[in-house]
Amino acid sequence: MDTSDRPARLAVGVLGAGRVGSVLGAALAQAGHRVVAASGVSDASERRASETLGVALSRPDDVIRRAELVLLTVPDDVLPGLVAGLAATGADLRGKLLVHASGAYGLGVLAPAVAAGAVPLALHPVMTFTGRPDDLNRLTGCSFGVTAPDGLRPVAEALVIEMGGEPVWIAEADRALYHAAIAGAANHMVTLIAESQDLLARIGVEHPGRMLGPLLGAALDNVLRLGINGLTGPVVRGDAGTVRKHVDALILAAPEAADAYIALARLTADRALAAGLLKPEAAELLLDALGGNIWT
Repeated sequence: MDTSDRPARLAVGVLGAGRVGSVLGAALAQAGHRVVAASGVSDASERRASETLGVALSRPDDVIRRAELVLLTVPDDVLPGLVAGLAATGADLRGKLLVHASGAYGLGVLAPAVAAGAVPLALHPVMTFTGRPDDLNRLTGCSFGVTAPDGLRPVAEALVIEMGGEPVWIAEADRALYHAAIAGAANHMVTLIAESQDLLARIGVEHPGRMLGPLLGAALDNVLRLGINGLTGPVVRGDAGTVRKHVDALILAAPEAADAYIALARLTADRALAAGLLKPEAAELLLDALGGNIWT
């Protein structure tokens, strides 16, 4: 295996030609590697294989046979079974670079394949892919959570850089927490904003996104630059009466949203208190408004 700081041009196979697999395969092809085969089960996968990767769908064993680097880009819950199945069926994995793109898993999930001679890498792009044509461009400057054997760090780093990304090393034991952090930020943000848009639309606001856009842009900029010190709003001001009004309104309009608001307000108050942004006496009043203990 070439472990120089720039890997040789590789024949690439994609097991799971979904949104992620097709983008990573296309990025590797753009860097000069050659996509030789892909597998998938849906019409969308067949279309992506043809249009994005330039190959027809093949059987998984054919992908393994033809490729030197194999992208395992299947859903997280499918990955362990896929790896175990490849090893159990006697696929020739000797010397193959097996690269999965799961955030939650590290190298351990690839152990059955490693025992059969495969070389493991975990390269997770910290990006959301929607299946649109601009997905490939989103890799430019994108961080990748990387876990690799020490001897293969130069290879992992070179592959990420070739795809336009920035490698960030994540310890094997930290993969689940790493993924919880980024998924919680991105996925829950979408849910919160969608809920806010629905509530605004319910009271007659015609363009909720237009109303929220400047506010959310400023809030995101604040937190990325200042952390918790960028916090604004009624909780950090200690406006318990306003918070109580929010809770009462949400209980009537959207009880499930009220539960989320209360939980997040408690977390916000707890962090503001710890950072010295919220006085203890104001926190007590917020506690009463929220109906629970922010120190638990």
